[in-house]
Amino acid sequence: MNKLLVKKQLEHFFIEDLGESDITSESAISSSAIGKAKIVAKANGVMAGCDLLQWGYGMLDSTISVQVLVSDGEEFQKGDTVATFEGRVISLLAGERVLLNLLQRMSGIATMTHTAIKTLEDEKIRICDTRKTTPGLRVFEKYAVRCGGGFNHRRGLSDAVMLKENHIRACGGIKQAVKTVRSHVGHMVKIEVETTNEDEVREAVESNVDVIMFDNATPMEIKNYRKFVPDHIITEASGGITIDNLATFRETGVDYISLGCLTHSVKATDFSFLLEEGK
Repeated sequence: MNKLLVKKQLEHFFIEDLGESDITSESAISSSAIGKAKIVAKANGVMAGCDLLQWGYGMLDSTISVQVLVSDGEEFQKGDTVATFEGRVISLLAGERVLLNLLQRMSGIATMTHTAIKTLEDEKIRICDTRKTTPGLRVFEKYAVRCGGGFNHRRGLSDAVMLKENHIRACGGIKQAVKTVRSHVGHMVKIEVETTNEDEVREAVESNVDVIMFDNATPMEIKNYRKFVPDHIITEASGGITIDNLATFRETGVDYISLGCLTHSVKATDFSFLLEEGK
């Protein structure tokens, strides 16, 4: 993750939550009180977001000591302590909610990604994400996918050309759309085309695009479409694919399967932040 970008986001999140001050802690707890705390997993999962604990508390109070016990990408079990902290109690409590929320969502995404890879059980196919991320959280959510063993699709609209149904319709067809795009973008920009039937797949191949997406295609259709695509063109399957039916796409010959569910409908992993003692 880009540390500068992450810190900028964290600053915004802390300001949103703290407002002018944490009136509960500051009115109830001495500013000099020192305590220890820990984060305990309440479910099994895959870790993502450890750096945020270091960076976040470093922004709020540089005297807080943070020890991460489970690294990003590692599995943990229910009941495991994944991190410990020591420092001013009011500072520990001030950062608790924001950091825990991020850790829970990111670990949930990493866990679902890991589950998807195990469910598919096909080393030749890579699982990747989509742009269906939470506004403001994309940098965190796409990093979490990588922690789970997945790969990232484009990070934003400026990363690559992706000609979808509406673009193709507006341009009058795949060939014309690709021709028009190539007259505007440089040689470093890849072009992906979304296809929905055999004729469109053949047209995309004739246009020699970099990536062909099989949109809302069944496993049998993908196997058929794949026969028309030369090896130098990357293939991707997307649309209508979930954890429940993912295994049926095993050995379809596609290079990537992109799953919006990794980020748009993930269940957060449950953690507890527990203050152990104060003095």
